[in-house]
Amino acid sequence: MKQSPITIQIRRKDGCDDLAPPRYMSEHASGMDLCAACESDVEVAPGDIKLIPCGFYMALPVGYEAQVRARSGLALKHGLVLPNAPGTIDADYRGEVCVIVGNISRQAFVISRGMRIAQMVVCPVCQAEVVQVRTLDDTVRGHGGFGHTGQTG
Repeated sequence: MKQSPITIQIRRKDGCDDLAPPRYMSEHASGMDLCAACESDVEVAPGDIKLIPCGFYMALPVGYEAQVRARSGLALKHGLVLPNAPGTIDADYRGEVCVIVGNISRQAFVISRGMRIAQMVVCPVCQAEVVQVRTLDDTVRGHGGFGHTGQTG
C-alpha cells in the first residue's frame, strides 16, 4: 500500500538548470538520486574526502529529515563512500544540499557534473525529551554490547 507523498520544496541554484532534480529511479525506490553540480570534474584520490554540491536548496516539512546515503554501485565498484553516512539534513536547513564523499579504493575516482553521486531518503523524526534519573530499569541484556549476544553472521 503506497502512502500519500509529502511535499518538499526545492529551489535550483543559479546556473544549475541543466541538472536533474532529486528523483526516484524506480517505482518502489526509497531514496532519490542526487546529482553532482560541480562546475568541472572533481578527482577524489584514494583516501581523499571532498564536498560535492548538488545545485539546489530545499525546505523539508517540520517533523522530517533527509538522510544522504551512498549509492551501492559506486561503493562496490569504485569505493566511493559517505564518511558521515547517513548525512542528516534538518527541516530548518536552507543551505545548498551537498554530499561529503570519500574514496576508500586504491584508484582515483572522477566525479563529473550531472553524475548521480548519492541518494536521499526522507524520514519522519521525533524529538525526545531527555530526563535525568539516578537509576535505570534492569534488563536481561544489562551492560552487554558490541557482540554480547554471541550472534555471528
